[in-house]
Amino acid sequence: MSVTTERKQTIIKEYATTTNDTGSPEVQIAILTERINNLTEHFKAHQNDMHSRRGLLMMVSRRRRLLDYLRRKDDTKYQGILQQLGIRK
Repeated sequence: MSVTTERKQTIIKEYATTTNDTGSPEVQIAILTERINNLTEHFKAHQNDMHSRRGLLMMVSRRRRLLDYLRRKDDTKYQGILQQLGIRK
């Protein structure tokens, strides 16, 4: 269910704006999206896992807040990250 260290490093390299960038909104959104996608696959086999579903809803809310922040600060980056990750809005 969680993101492996190797996968996380590739995501950071792909979406980082500078070297050693792990905290930018783009990187955080990409990592959360990966975790959300993994949990969505988990729920296909475990429909009644309500504890993990709560965590999923919290992650979706956190990603939504980060996307709103990015939209306020830089709309072009916001549109770009939506297209790259395939998030519908």
